Amino acid sequence: MFRRALVVASLTLASVAHANGRPPLTNGVFLQDNDPQSLYVRTTFGLLISHDDGCSFRWVCEQDIGYGGSFDPTYAIAADGTLFATTFTGLRVSHDGGCSFTTATAQLPAGAPGRIADIWVDALALGPTGDVWVATAESGKPNDVYRSTDNGATFASRGRSSTTIFWKSVAVAPSDPLHVYAAGYELTPTPTAHLSSTVDGGVQWTEASLAGVQVAATPQVTIAAIDPANPQHLFVVSLGANNIDGDRLYRSLDGGASFAEVLATTQPIANVVIRDATTVLVASGSGGTFRSDDAGATFAPVADAPRLGCLGKRADGSLIGCAANWDPDFMAVGTSTDAAQWQKIFRFIELGGAIACPAGTPGHDICDAQMWPALQAQFGATGPTCPTATDLPNSGADMTEPKKPGGCCDASDGSPVGLALLALLTSWMIGLRRRPA
Repeated sequence: MFRRALVVASLTLASVAHANGRPPLTNGVFLQDNDPQSLYVRTTFGLLISHDDGCSFRWVCEQDIGYGGSFDPTYAIAADGTLFATTFTGLRVSHDGGCSFTTATAQLPAGAPGRIADIWVDALALGPTGDVWVATAESGKPNDVYRSTDNGATFASRGRSSTTIFWKSVAVAPSDPLHVYAAGYELTPTPTAHLSSTVDGGVQWTEASLAGVQVAATPQVTIAAIDPANPQHLFVVSLGANNIDGDRLYRSLDGGASFAEVLATTQPIANVVIRDATTVLVASGSGGTFRSDDAGATFAPVADAPRLGCLGKRADGSLIGCAANWDPDFMAVGTSTDAAQWQKIFRFIELGGAIACPAGTPGHDICDAQMWPALQAQFGATGPTCPTATDLPNSGADMTEPKKPGGCCDASDGSPVGLALLALLTSWMIGLRRRPA
């Protein structure tokens, strides 16, 4: 009987997750620096957007953005609201709030300098002056690091072209738009992790030695955080370097010339947040949340924290995190002032619908007209409950069912048995993260 129940639950999971093989989870938060009311939350079934401080969220489906399967894009939001997303086929760009996307530089002919279309753009970062930095990780092609100074319209190589290195991470110092770090790895002739830095926007680069940094069989090191006040202080994560499932966190106080290990986790590190001059936070899903009060030299676990699959800091210092929509956290998105006490912002049952877009856009024709009714039924979505919500459900949508009380069964407008089992399996699978081969 239990085995049959697991089969039913698995089918439900596949349906909700649009057959990408993963349960519905939130696993990334992205912020627009000049708009404190906007939140962009990555999920395993698309992107959620709120423009009213999380009171209401709208959904952008994967098909609109231009990806599918178990891939998790990195997003960035420019000061004018332009939305960028990394995909296997290039950098996707939306100038209409997510209703439609185009591929950056697709208008250029194949082989043209600066063309980053039809190639895996795996890393993305915005500089403090609006420059867009990307890096590529395509098999069988040269990979490089690029910069755009015109909001993603054109890109220029910054001199990191390689036929063997896959560039997996790029980060710009918040206090210096010309101080940039790029990380990648190569498998031939010898598996090697790479970390490069530039202080002049890519005119010259310095290669870090990474001496003493333990790496996995696939030696991936990513830039996790740069101190907002000092570009020489940074944290990097060595993926899978602690018994395969866990990561190792390293700190450098000299721009990458040397590193010291400061934390080893049993599960993948989702985010590192430098909150102030002394406080650093690390989220690692079911592996725990960790806090440092000495600028990242040492860490201690945060007791009773949610299973944070993402963590971000807003301009006012408050924290935004991804947690389990069902058991044990009962919040898909939450907020905190200390990383220990959390308050729910949003659960899937409160989803207000697909993104409101004009007819003729993928956001309307695909996400709203074709896909939203099924997702609404599967979550039992009845719309936002926040009294100050400004982005209400689409007119004509059947959102009149009374709200249910809290708890795992508040999504009972869907399949009660299926969603209950979904909650069980989701609790087991929190913390899983796809690691690129």
